[in-house]
Formats: sequence, C-alpha cells, structure tokens
Amino acid sequence: MLSAFKQLDELLRGRITSPDRLAQGEIQLSFRRFVPLAIGLGASYGFFMGWYALSVYWGKPAPDPQRCWQLVASMVKLPALFLLTLLVTFPSLYVFNAMVGCRLSFTATLRLLIGTVAVNVAVAASLGPILGFFTLSTTSYSFMILLNVALLSVAGFVALAFLLQTLRRLANPMWPPPAPPAPDPSGAPEESRLAIFSAEPGRPLGPLDRPPTPMPEQAIGQAKTIFQIWLILYSLVGAQMGWVLRPFIGSPNMPFTWFRPREGNFFQAVFHNLQHLLSWN
Repeated sequence: MLSAFKQLDELLRGRITSPDRLAQGEIQLSFRRFVPLAIGLGASYGFFMGWYALSVYWGKPAPDPQRCWQLVASMVKLPALFLLTLLVTFPSLYVFNAMVGCRLSFTATLRLLIGTVAVNVAVAASLGPILGFFTLSTTSYSFMILLNVALLSVAGFVALAFLLQTLRRLANPMWPPPAPPAPDPSGAPEESRLAIFSAEPGRPLGPLDRPPTPMPEQAIGQAKTIFQIWLILYSLVGAQMGWVLRPFIGSPNMPFTWFRPREGNFFQAVFHNLQHLLSWN
C-alpha cells in the first residue's frame, strides 16, 4: 500500500507523465496498484457523502436502521461512478487518440484513464474533510447536494486538466519522423552534422537519431480541439452517471433505497435544488 501511495505521489507531481517517459507512447502505471487505490480513495469520499444520512438525526429519535446502509451504499457507488464512466468513455478516447496520430496502444490508453481516475478520486478524497465539516454544521439537504456537486466538479476539472496536458504531450511528439535531410551544400558529411544526436559516437545513424520535427501549429490546434470535445463528452457522461446511480447522500424525507426511479436528469436536479436553496418560488 505504501508503494501505491508513492506511485500516486509521482503521478500527482507529473513524473509518471513527464515528456521523457511519454516519448515512446507508453504509460508506466500499474493496474494492480492503482485500481485498488482508486477504489479506496473513492470509498473514502463516499463515506463523507453517506455520513449526512445519519448526522441529521443526531440528538433525535433513532432513525430507521436501514439508513445505516446509505453509508455503505455511498462508499460502494462513488468508486463505481468513476469506473463506469471510464468504461463508457474509453472506446471514444482510444479512437480520438488515433485520429490525432498518438501511438498509444489499447493498454496504454486504458492506463492513462486509470491514472486520470486516480487523480480525480485523490483530489476528491482530499476534499472529504471539508464535506465532513459542512455535514456537521448544516442539515440543509439541498445545500449538501450542491456542495457535493461543487467539490466533485473541482476534483473533475483538476483530473481533466491532468488528462488534457498528458494528451497534448503525447500528440505533439507523435508527428511522423522527418524525411532524410537534403545534402549539405558545404559538402560536410551527414554523420558529422548529425553526430550531436547520436548516443554513441561512431555508431551508424538511424531515423531516431535525427532531430525531431515539431507538429505543425494547425495540427496541434486540431488535436487540442478533438481532445476538448472528448473532455466535454467525458464530463457529460460522468454527470449523468452520477444521476443514474443516485442517491449518494440520502434524503432525510425518503426511505433508504439503493437506486431511484429513472426520471429527469442531472442538470434539472441541480437547478431544482438551487431554486429550493435560494427559495425561488
């Protein structure tokens, strides 16, 4: 476990996704360590979400014992929210990567998304104590819903910024290698002009020894646009996935249930709770 947190620290500091490590189009990230770590961090934030269902009854007659299940349900469903969103959006990211010329393999693309989820839940878990503080200081259900939306949005934006930065690093150096250079008018042999790019003096030069050609500005702009479109899709899927898996907090006026009927959508619910909180009637 300590090793997993050490790798998470390297991921958060950008060492695992540094340009030199991405040069070969691979993501050095362990599924065996990061998937359980993401589940554990997601469950820790889910604990603070489900805590509200019990805290509103402190100092009052004992609540329905089934309400204790809300704590368990939130700890299970919060990691499931991120992993199911990954499952739904993974194929599109793989195709989008291919469209902009990234050499990420199927497994490397999956590793990148697992890393993004790990960043997301790590930021969310760090915000858990803030959620716990407000859970102890208010009983407003609408406020707690909006607060959770705000905190998870902050965590989501940080994770998407990490993902977009990594995708840009991958897209830029993946431009096809340059054609062989034209003969030097000075008559100097090519080996002497490109010797600076050779790792071993005297070794025959290969295509990887030539100076990299930067991606044209137009191609970079197209890659950014494609990735930004995908990020919008990822955000929409994540928001609606949270609505499908509700309740996460547990309304004090409703009995416990693992899932609610399929009706409305995430954005309608946010607007409704905002109206209720500000008493716009």
